[in-house]
Amino acid sequence: MQISVVIPLLNEKESLVELYDWIAKVMRSNSFSYEIIFIDDGSTDDSWKTIESLVKKDNQVKGIRFNRNYGKSQALHAGFLKAEGDVVITMDADLQDNPEEIPELYEIVTTQGFDLVSGWKKKRYDNVLTKNLPSKLFNAAARKTSGVKLHDFNCGLKAYRKAVIKNIDVYGEMHRYIPVLAKNAGFYKITEKEVQHQARKYGNTKFGINRFIYGFLDLISIWFLSKFGRRPMHLFGALGVLMFMIGFLAAGWIGFSKLYKLYHGMPNTLVAENPWFYISLAVMIMGTQFFLAGFLGELILRSKREKERYLIRKTTSNI
Repeated sequence: MQISVVIPLLNEKESLVELYDWIAKVMRSNSFSYEIIFIDDGSTDDSWKTIESLVKKDNQVKGIRFNRNYGKSQALHAGFLKAEGDVVITMDADLQDNPEEIPELYEIVTTQGFDLVSGWKKKRYDNVLTKNLPSKLFNAAARKTSGVKLHDFNCGLKAYRKAVIKNIDVYGEMHRYIPVLAKNAGFYKITEKEVQHQARKYGNTKFGINRFIYGFLDLISIWFLSKFGRRPMHLFGALGVLMFMIGFLAAGWIGFSKLYKLYHGMPNTLVAENPWFYISLAVMIMGTQFFLAGFLGELILRSKREKERYLIRKTTSNI
């Protein structure tokens, strides 16, 4: 099979038939072998009934239904597990992504050798203050933090080689950072393509301003995991040793100062009455805790090492 189209959705019954007809028309006109996978993320309207009717109409259509709303990342993960195409295309169900882009996205992956092609909605029809401006700030922070040079991380229209989606885990709200997850998994051939953005035709957007708050928190998480996820001792151990040494030296200085003043008959106070003594003690305790956190992290990683999956790109043999 050449192409799998994975479409997560929530309460999009008005657009599903039109979207299916559009995708099927593009696929048939280009003679692609394909499948369309709809993932109903706990819709409360008649989206699932529409999907069932499409499945009965066309055996190329598959449906997955969640018993409640789990989020776009979980929906994509379920679709990726089900996908069988050599190239996997993701798009939103609200008709804002144009299926006419599919042939060129497929061509870029198959003939130019890219692992991932991300859509870039350069011209958008969203509200400037509530979506466009925050999106630009978010994308700038994501580029700076991850090192992946994309203009639009959150664009739903993307194309992947099958190996990419089978070797990454999309969870939480990490669907925004699939290009970063792919890079961390060893897929470095990532590019973008300018795509057409269309105004929403039916219903209302499912995203509020809170998605940018969660997005930045997830960005911090993925930055930490990419930098120190496999070597927590490098961060927590180093920080713990540094804090312990600072606290230890400060406590030593307080003790030396006390002895010096006693020896020369100078006025002095009890060490226990010096607030800096308790500050240095607290820093030493915190340093010890950081060090233990790094040590425990290393033990957990070592216990899971034997279960870890490795991606082998090529093997050679003279046999």
